[in-house]
Amino acid sequence: MQIVNAQQAEAWNTYEGEHWARHHDRYDAVNSGFNDLLLDAARIGERDRVLDIGCGNGQVTRLAARRAPLGHAFGVDLSLPMLTTARELAAAGDVPNVSFEQGDVQVHPFPDAGLDVAVSRFAVMFFADPVAAFTNIHRALRPGGRLAFISMTDPAGTDLGEVMSVLAGHLPQGRAFGDHGGGPLSLSDPEHITTLLTAAGFRDISASFTEAESIWGGDPAEAADFLMGWGPVRFNLGPADPAPARAAVETAFGRFARAGAVRLRATAWLVTATR
Repeated sequence: MQIVNAQQAEAWNTYEGEHWARHHDRYDAVNSGFNDLLLDAARIGERDRVLDIGCGNGQVTRLAARRAPLGHAFGVDLSLPMLTTARELAAAGDVPNVSFEQGDVQVHPFPDAGLDVAVSRFAVMFFADPVAAFTNIHRALRPGGRLAFISMTDPAGTDLGEVMSVLAGHLPQGRAFGDHGGGPLSLSDPEHITTLLTAAGFRDISASFTEAESIWGGDPAEAADFLMGWGPVRFNLGPADPAPARAAVETAFGRFARAGAVRLRATAWLVTATR
């Protein structure tokens, strides 16, 4: 296995990947409101060969496999902890037409034109070289093959942005996310997305603003504990005392508690393109 995205590989095979694997149900509750939007846009056929890019714990991979009962869904991720969980969940859920492999999508040796569809839910933002990664995905898709992914919008003005702005006031760097040039927000500008995908050879590129409900916990205390355990928050907090930040975040989450859960309105770009 060749890895060129070494920084992300280190993160996703240590604390960050272990946290996501251990709390797979919590992360899926945060992100799964976008599942149907993503998979409907991908137009998966019953015989399609589907790639899940940065598959993590494999929820999207399993759902894609169910939409292609005579085909196959293939998940690739850098994180061995999450891939272990993905395999266990697929076996427990009796989803036989899936497979998972550890790999770096930027250089993974996919078969030329061997796939019909590529999908991703909040995983394409972390490529060290996004043009190289999307070019490799483009090569792996058959002519006319489809790409569909979900990426973060700028959180400013959103429910998550409100919580994160409270948190940012307690972080030494004064921000919870990176800038638009990297990290979770690296694909938050649709013009930049179009530029990257065009450079990788894609056509018929579209980026649509979407919204979905995101469940962060059963109550504000649970949601605050979960967020404070997230890798980027721990990293940006550094050696600072986490108690004031956690208390402020719990209060912020309290504004979104209803019907037995903390429910935020989440926003994302739904991007589609064709080889």
